[in-house]
Amino acid sequence: MGGWDAFVEECTSCTRCNLHMGRKNVVIGRGNINSPPVLFVGEGPGEQEDIEGEAFVGRAGKLLDLVLEALQIQPEDYYIANVVKCRPPNNRVPAKDEIETCMPWLRYQVKTIKPSIIVCLGSVAAKALIDPDAMITKIRGDWVEKSSKFVIMPTYHPAAILRDVRKREDFYLDIKKVRDRLNLIKGKS
Repeated sequence: MGGWDAFVEECTSCTRCNLHMGRKNVVIGRGNINSPPVLFVGEGPGEQEDIEGEAFVGRAGKLLDLVLEALQIQPEDYYIANVVKCRPPNNRVPAKDEIETCMPWLRYQVKTIKPSIIVCLGSVAAKALIDPDAMITKIRGDWVEKSSKFVIMPTYHPAAILRDVRKREDFYLDIKKVRDRLNLIKGKS
């Protein structure tokens, strides 16, 4: 690919899997693309994201934004993407073949953005980026090192927090660990 604009153009015209048939928009992401230290990766666009063409703008995205603001993680420090770029019908979990088909797009984003920290928001992202057998309830909150270029923090998806408030504290503490690691990277104490 010849740079970010070419990636966006190619990605938005993608018809490699059946998800393209029901989409309104390809949802590439949102945030700072100029080497932010943190990349958040969710599952896939929901209804609101499909309508607006931007990642994490629905209820779950608003919750994520509130937590990031509360922890003083600045917008210039992150980019938010998803494993799949088109909304699965009725917000179902993306199928394995859909994830595999879309992974080159996410790999390109990781390679281009060059994050120091990747945050897997939910089990779909954790399974795609860490281990196909990963169970988010068992690995969340623990740093995973799969590359010398970045570390991974698996945590709950904000939508799971909206469904089960008992997960709220764990989610907050996980994102706080991300903030603390981010501050180390940036040389803050």
